[in-house]
Amino acid sequence: MRDFTLTIYGALLDSLLEAKYPFQTFSEYLNKPEKRSIMLRHDVDERKLHSLEFARIQHRKGIKGTYYFRMVPQSYDEAVIREIHDMGHEVGYHYEDMDFAGGNPHEAIKLFEKHLDTLRKIVPVSTICMHGSPKSRYDNKDVWKHYDYKKYGIIGEPYFDLDFKKVFYLTDTGRRWDGFKVSVRDKVEPHFGLNFHSTSDIIDAINNDKLPHKVMMNFHPQRWTDDNYLWIKEKNIQNIKNFIKFLLIKFR
Repeated sequence: MRDFTLTIYGALLDSLLEAKYPFQTFSEYLNKPEKRSIMLRHDVDERKLHSLEFARIQHRKGIKGTYYFRMVPQSYDEAVIREIHDMGHEVGYHYEDMDFAGGNPHEAIKLFEKHLDTLRKIVPVSTICMHGSPKSRYDNKDVWKHYDYKKYGIIGEPYFDLDFKKVFYLTDTGRRWDGFKVSVRDKVEPHFGLNFHSTSDIIDAINNDKLPHKVMMNFHPQRWTDDNYLWIKEKNIQNIKNFIKFLLIKFR
């Protein structure tokens, strides 16, 4: 089965359901973590309609996930945000305000306040997640060296509020599940001794009871499609991005 398609994505969800994993949004996990828990996180970087399709697939299967929206046209869309929220999914802010502010944390927090307020006029927001901005010199998490997001009614940010010694982190960054070598910021210290390259590898682990009990899976839905043209285009573009990110990591 070809990877990074909606078909194999559906198969992944089915395997998790068959293994009787509970699904929790990030905020649900923070408030009351289950002993076994799958958190489906979605960074809506672009192609927002792909994220909407992900949300609909999950909804049909009785699953909830968490969707983080940027404040840029390729991500932010009030109708899409409302529909995803109305299906029972969690919506959060995918912040990149240090990048917008050119690295000035005091300007960045003003933008954060403005953007959070804009999003909250549409749906409730209780969690946030940084956007990696690999081309940027600035780490968006650095704004929290000067300010406290919990003063804004935010209960969690994955990179600060998850214990990745207890929660296994999987991300499709680099259009592969072992893309840590080409990830500029979307990575955590490994603690489980597990390494998966493809979605099929993950499905095999689930079917053989080798997946940890607590997992956050991070998806970038723009990479996932059953459309042959878009699939090939995304693969080729990502290969170029991976090479550039590899050079950034090596020489930065």
